[in-house]
This record gives sequence, structure tokens and C-alpha cells, in this order.
Amino acid sequence: MITKLRAAAAQWTVVVPVVSFVVLALTWHEDLPGWVVGVVACFLVAAVLSAVHHAEVIAHWSGEPFGSLVLAVAVTVIEVALIVTLMADGGDKSSTLARDTVFAAVMITCNGILGLSILVSAIKYRTAVFNAEGTGAALACIAALATLSLVLPTFTTSSPGPQFSTTQLTYAATASLVVYGLFVATQTVRHRDYFLPVTPEGRVLDEEDHVSPPTVRAAGLSLLLLGVALVSVVGLAKAVSPTIESAVDDAGLPHAVVGVVIAMMVLLPETIAALRAAVRNRVQTSLNLALGSALASIGLTIPAVAIASTWLSGPLVLGLDPAHMVLLTLTIVLGTLTVIPRRATPLQGAVHLAVLAGYVVLAVNP
Repeated sequence: MITKLRAAAAQWTVVVPVVSFVVLALTWHEDLPGWVVGVVACFLVAAVLSAVHHAEVIAHWSGEPFGSLVLAVAVTVIEVALIVTLMADGGDKSSTLARDTVFAAVMITCNGILGLSILVSAIKYRTAVFNAEGTGAALACIAALATLSLVLPTFTTSSPGPQFSTTQLTYAATASLVVYGLFVATQTVRHRDYFLPVTPEGRVLDEEDHVSPPTVRAAGLSLLLLGVALVSVVGLAKAVSPTIESAVDDAGLPHAVVGVVIAMMVLLPETIAALRAAVRNRVQTSLNLALGSALASIGLTIPAVAIASTWLSGPLVLGLDPAHMVLLTLTIVLGTLTVIPRRATPLQGAVHLAVLAGYVVLAVNP
């Protein structure tokens, strides 16, 4: 029975990217009625799920921590494409979209995914055990890039408002890309063992203990389908984006909620992957996914929107407001205190989730 279910799931993830691409071709640059937008949204979600599935297949073939890296980059490519697509159509109204989406991704990953993973693992195994060296390095990079890219613009004076000048934006984009590249090199080459799961006794696990890895042919097919799914996601997101923005405006919610919706949409499948790892007591894999996604979101999105700003007509606002800077500071301090002991209880997971809940409340009711 289990074998049949797996086979059905495999067939589903092969068909969905292709069908989603066909739907994209049929709806491209068309004025869509409401019911068609609903259908397109369903295919968009299905394409995201299939993309993450194929990223996981590639991840299983390559092993940790390469697996978490593939998944984080795949999700971030989706996020960056959605941001640039919406900014291209939104004008001045979308000037804060990149900031809102990146900050939402940081809050969701560093508090939501991290908190849920710790909570699930600690409830099942009493304590959640992870590697402080790798987790601390990722958290340090997030703290530095988030401050340089999202906090400093509020205090600079070369440009009016919480914006970077061209020189400052070039620096922020370059620093983000360089630091993220150095982190990837540290994670995958020089100190790979810092990012591998550990046992409660501190022994590093350098092998998978469940399903045999896929063949090279299966991994290659997943790589191809991952590309098709990502293209479909970008195009279908462009089709449904006016409806998302209209729904937010009609509900009387702040425009920042659009960024929260985008981040939640692209990070939901990754949340599921992290929770699966936490259930198997591989919390380090969960934290690789959470913090790796936050770091990729900053390290890849800031350079992408910096380049896009050269042809986009609207301004690019990156600076956070005071309330969000407080939440960012709290997240970094709390994350540091969680990482240092190398193990956590359900209490730490619940505290992280409380911070995420506070962020959501302020997003809806600032």
C-alpha cells in the first residue's frame, strides 16, 4: 500500500509541472475572470509543492547539507521571482514589497520554522539537539546581512526616506552576495560537519537512515522538472498577483500584508520538510532549512532587487520601521540564546512562536 502511494505521488509530481506550464501558456497576458484566477492559484500551489518535492529528491541524492541548500535556493528563487514580478507591475505602491517580503521570510524562518521544529522534536524526544557551530554561523550571517540591508537604510541621509543611495545599495547587494557565497562554501566544503545532524550524545550523523538515495537518472529528471515548476510558479504568480493585492486592499489591511502572504506561500512546503526532519530527530537539518532560507532570502533578494531597480520606475524602500527593528533585534538575541546550549526544550520553541505571532499581529494591525 505504501509503495503504491509513493508511486502515485511520484506520478503526480511529474504531471503537475508540465500541466502548470501549459496553464501558464494559456493564461499569459490574459485578463482573467475570478473563477479562472482560482484555478490558476490551485495550479500555482501545486507547482510550488512539486518544485519542493523535486528539490527534496535532488537533496536526498546529494546528501546533507547540500540537500538543505538546494531546497533553500529553490524556494528563494521562487520568492525573488515573485517580488520582482510584483514590483514591475506595482509602481510606487510596491516600493516596500522587497523589504516586507524579506523581513517576513526572516521572521517566518527564524521564529516560525525554527520554533516549530524545536517544539516538535523536543516534545517527542524531550530535548532538541543540534550543532551550535553551524547554527551559530548561520545566525551570525543573518544578523549581519539583515542589519546592513534592512536597518541601515532607516538611518542613512544621502537619500530621502528609508532608502539607500546608488552607492550604498551597490555595497549592500555586493556584501549580501559575498557573505552568502562564503556561507555556502563554509557549509558545503570547509566545515561541512558543522551542518550535519547530531545524536543526543554529540555523534555526527553523516548518512541517511531511511530510504535509499535516488538514481542519477531520477535526480536528473527531478532537476529538469524543478526548472519547469519554477518557471510555472513565476508566471502563474504574475497572473494571480493583482487579485492578491486587490483582496488585501478590499479588506482594509496594510499593503505590507502582501509581502507576508508571498513569504508564507513559498515557505509553507519548506516548513513541512523541516517538520519531517524534526520528527526524525534531525533538528540540524530543520535548522539548516530555516536559517539557510532566511540567509538565501537576504543574500539573493537584495542583489536581485538592486539590479531590478535600474529599470523599475518606482523607489526601492528597504529600511524597517522602529517596531520591526525591535522584532528583528529580539529574534537575533533569542536565537543566540537558543543556539548556545546546543539543545533546546519545548519552552524555547514556544517563545520563538510567540515572537512570530507578535509579528503577524503587528502586520495586520500596526
